[in-house]
Amino acid sequence: MDLGNLEKYRKFFAFILKYYNSDLLKSTTSSVLNPEQEEADLTGDFEDKPEELVADLKKMGPTYIKLGQLLSTRPDLLPEPFLNALADLQDDVETISFDEVEKIFEQEIGVRINKAFLDFDKIPLASASIGQVHKAVLHSGRVVAVKIQRPGVRKDFFDDLDTLKEMAACAVKHSKEARKYALEELVEELRYILLNELDYTKEFYNLKTLKENLNRYHKLIIPAPVAEYSSPKVLTMDFVEGKKITSLGNLRKMESDFTPLVDEFVEAYMQQIIVDGFAHADPHPGNIHLTADNRFAIMDLGMVAKFSPTLTEKIMMLLVAMSKRDGDAMTDALLEMGEYDQNTANLEEFRKNINRLVLESNSTAAAEMQSGRVVLQMNKIATDQGIKLAVELNILGKILLNLDQIVAVLTPEYDLQQAIRRFMEEMVNRKMKRDLRPENAYGFLLENKKLLENLPSRLNKITEKLANSEFELKIHALDEKRLTDGFQKVANRITSGLIIAAMIIGAAILMRIPSTYSILGYGILPFIFFLIAIGLGLYLVYNIMFKDENFKNKK
Repeated sequence: MDLGNLEKYRKFFAFILKYYNSDLLKSTTSSVLNPEQEEADLTGDFEDKPEELVADLKKMGPTYIKLGQLLSTRPDLLPEPFLNALADLQDDVETISFDEVEKIFEQEIGVRINKAFLDFDKIPLASASIGQVHKAVLHSGRVVAVKIQRPGVRKDFFDDLDTLKEMAACAVKHSKEARKYALEELVEELRYILLNELDYTKEFYNLKTLKENLNRYHKLIIPAPVAEYSSPKVLTMDFVEGKKITSLGNLRKMESDFTPLVDEFVEAYMQQIIVDGFAHADPHPGNIHLTADNRFAIMDLGMVAKFSPTLTEKIMMLLVAMSKRDGDAMTDALLEMGEYDQNTANLEEFRKNINRLVLESNSTAAAEMQSGRVVLQMNKIATDQGIKLAVELNILGKILLNLDQIVAVLTPEYDLQQAIRRFMEEMVNRKMKRDLRPENAYGFLLENKKLLENLPSRLNKITEKLANSEFELKIHALDEKRLTDGFQKVANRITSGLIIAAMIIGAAILMRIPSTYSILGYGILPFIFFLIAIGLGLYLVYNIMFKDENFKNKK
């Protein structure tokens, strides 16, 4: 085995051994086995603090940092304090040397940096686990940001993912908790996210698509990419000067009314989710910058969420129900998005818990009411009741969770639920207009072309059969044979019971008549009839108790 792989396994098992017997893991598994204890378990003190888990994940490397960020959206796996700590988990990595940056840029683009740019800042603006960003100026005077991918990062990530995949498969095989929480799917989701973030070509097209979709929102800025200086490992885009939301001073917040900006921001995300089915999936405060003229710059489009037309309609139903605080409507929308076994899923308990969640979330202020947290809690409730919701619902929860944070920082008294309700009608109208566009109508006609072609001949066959009295209508609502067999069985049982009763009564009457041959003082003939009647009766009772399906099911 490769020494590098041995080191990865050593680090992984050291991490697992530390947390295997911890209060953190015990609290999670006990909530599975005894959901009634969940609230008490998950709000208590733990030997391992959230900050310690964050530090351990950083030591494990970039892949585990990404895993921690993904786990921050899973309240069904971790307690609240740990979710909050993981949500702010960021990379602390060394920068790539400028010589390495020059080498990567020339290999990818085919041009030296000093030829491509009028000026290129050797000191990076930011450095993360996948790449780092430099400010530069094109010969046209256009100021840009250049993102360079770290050398060898792809191999490091996928070596770690292979280790995680093996361990998750082993856990799922031997642990019902691992199967319940779908650990293999969690690792697969992480792999999918990293595949997208490691290919800057996808981020290039994400920037173009989102910029086009949101061109009507003038308070939002999406950097335009530069095709000539972009590749799978290099991405060049407009440089936008701004500050992270979290770094704003109290004076700036007091001097500015951010309500119109927040209104447009929330509306734009409703459009992305409901109308476009294409949304920026990671709008955490670090990726949303505020410019000097009070506009939002949306950064880092390495991760986007895609929602199918069918799913967007169901999400729309869920968001409307949430804005109205209608627990039953929310439950119905969630069940539409879920898969479950009627025999094992506890739908009644699921509905009760969703209504309880709505009642507990009685605040509407953005500083207190967390729509994203509510969506993620719904996913947890569904898991506990044997219902598997669509993976996209977790992504929706993460988007709303980040929106909650941004809105709460800028406008703490903003009523996000009312805003969603206000924008929803417009979103529905916009979605209907998009669905009725000529290209969509043409697609509908193509889909129904075959039906229209075959319709005349099928109508001719139907009318011909009607004219010849050959038309038959078969309905399979009931199994006729099973129904008639059931009636026949009932009739047979009643008849058998009457015959047995008659034999017993007849034997009793005959026993009163003196006979030459007797057994125990009774005539032999009536005694034999009596025994036969008793035997038939016992046989009938045996069939009813051990052969009839309905009787067995009741037991």
